[in-house]
Amino acid sequence: MSKETSLHEVHKGLGALFTDFAGWSMPVRYSSELAEHKAVRTAAGLFDLSHMAEIDVTGPQAAATLDYALVGNLSGVKPGRARYTMICDAEGGVLDDLVVYRLADEKFMVVANAGNADVVAEALAERVAGFDAVVDNRSEDVALIAVQGPNAVAILRSVTDADLDSLKYYASVPATVKGHDVLLARTGYTGEDGFELFVPAAEAPELWRILTEAGQPHGLLPAGLACRDTLRLEAGMPLYGNELSRALNPFAAGLGRVVKFEKPGDFVGKAALEELAKADVPRVRVGLKGAGRRAPRHGYKVLAGETEIGEVTSGALSPTLGFPVAMAYVDRAHSEPGTQLSVDIRGRVEPVEVVALPFYKRS
Repeated sequence: MSKETSLHEVHKGLGALFTDFAGWSMPVRYSSELAEHKAVRTAAGLFDLSHMAEIDVTGPQAAATLDYALVGNLSGVKPGRARYTMICDAEGGVLDDLVVYRLADEKFMVVANAGNADVVAEALAERVAGFDAVVDNRSEDVALIAVQGPNAVAILRSVTDADLDSLKYYASVPATVKGHDVLLARTGYTGEDGFELFVPAAEAPELWRILTEAGQPHGLLPAGLACRDTLRLEAGMPLYGNELSRALNPFAAGLGRVVKFEKPGDFVGKAALEELAKADVPRVRVGLKGAGRRAPRHGYKVLAGETEIGEVTSGALSPTLGFPVAMAYVDRAHSEPGTQLSVDIRGRVEPVEVVALPFYKRS
């Protein structure tokens, strides 16, 4: 039985098509994924992300706990700011990629992917041992709604007195939206400007209604998981289970920058990651640009001549750019931008070119 967010009845009323995602019944689309994708790129989209996990880490040694538990330097994050980071196992494999918000000197909120919620919560509960800190998984009580797109500022400005102009990217602030207390964060997973609003689950339907009404003059559409996937793909953002997994380390994913060896003290996976950082990564994550209309998909083989040299992890026909795009892991020797390769698309070999990520960057 799939779990349902507190917005499930709202989605049903909007005629959403549902899919099971990480054990949750989530809207995959409402009208057309193409229309929803284009709304986010040109106006705004409204997303229910309440399947994500919110885990508080609080106490005098909350920062030290997270410095030990995660690969990033969380004690260096100022209150009101957020950081993209990862939690790894002792061998350096990625358990999940995370966004961590520092809400106060002694309070952090770790946001994990839905499919890894239990893994992350259990790992943090184990790793807090010996530290003066407390881990509290609040996922059941918190809903998360995102407004993404170039009109997101205009929409939020009409319903909150928060100073949006001074709210930087990867920052958050407690705010009120038409009488509802929220944590308002300038974060997202679409490649566009926008906001994520954390709110008590019981208040989510009313907040969704408020944002929908505020967004009507600005072209806001409810947006499902299908367009969320094509948006993040165009922006070159990894998806756990596709570009990231326990079998992969941050360096292979091209995300070694998130591993902060210079922070004081030990952290889980440090020794293994130090060795991995020195080693030649056999396969690396790249972008692939196709021709025509046939898009490479997850699991398709990447070829150099007739030799298999990699595998596609995510791919789609880009609604914004009008040509096929994909991310793949390929042998390092074939990873330079401009390299001509091909992909076996259901028995037909189609040409692709290695390109730098991201495919799309907002102006």
